[in-house]
Amino acid sequence: MPDRRLSPSLVAWANAWLTGHTGLDQAVDAIERTGPHLVGEVPLRAWLAGLRPAGLTGLRLALPAPGDPLGLAGPPEFNTAAIEAGEAAVALLDGTAVGLVPTEDLRGSSYCGTAWRVFAARTEQPDVPSVAEADRALTAAMREVTEIMTTIDDINGQRSAVLKALRDDADSGLAPGYPARAHRVDAQATRLALILTLADRTAGHALTSRQALARAEALTTLDRAIRRAHVAAHNAVFEPAR
Repeated sequence: MPDRRLSPSLVAWANAWLTGHTGLDQAVDAIERTGPHLVGEVPLRAWLAGLRPAGLTGLRLALPAPGDPLGLAGPPEFNTAAIEAGEAAVALLDGTAVGLVPTEDLRGSSYCGTAWRVFAARTEQPDVPSVAEADRALTAAMREVTEIMTTIDDINGQRSAVLKALRDDADSGLAPGYPARAHRVDAQATRLALILTLADRTAGHALTSRQALARAEALTTLDRAIRRAHVAAHNAVFEPAR
């Protein structure tokens, strides 16, 4: 299943442009694959171009969940909107930051785009893992996957399809210029997310209460590892070169 979140693409391609690995037009075209984007009332291309002279240095990804404000440093208004959306981006400027939360922008019968709500954000570094830490957590989560799959009936061949997908290569959601390890971790997280999709489709099938509780706990751990891996990979441009 494709990731329908919009903040990862914005962060990856804007950072690729800011670090000189792609042009602005190419970056915006990649971000706007599913339709035009507005930041407030400003087209995305114009917004990015206008902020660079004002000190735009990069974008960070946030993939929070209730009780887990991953990637967020506040203030509360921004955090609340980001948690409700399940995603956000933070644009870092000279001494300040701007929080961006995507919403669907529908106008009339044919226009379908994305409108980014703009919030004040804090510049403090949130508590997020490094790519190496996220890589180790995903390796541990892989051990949970086998146990999860044994509790899921193979409805319409879904279990077989997911196990095959876990063995196959997956595309990274990153853009040019990111480290190879970040690409690998992001792709692995994408493969593991298939388990969560399958679990949603087969919830409640022939499980005892103890099995259901164990599976729910394992899926929560897996979801946490996946979100941290995506955040770490997309924010890898801020890690020191090794």
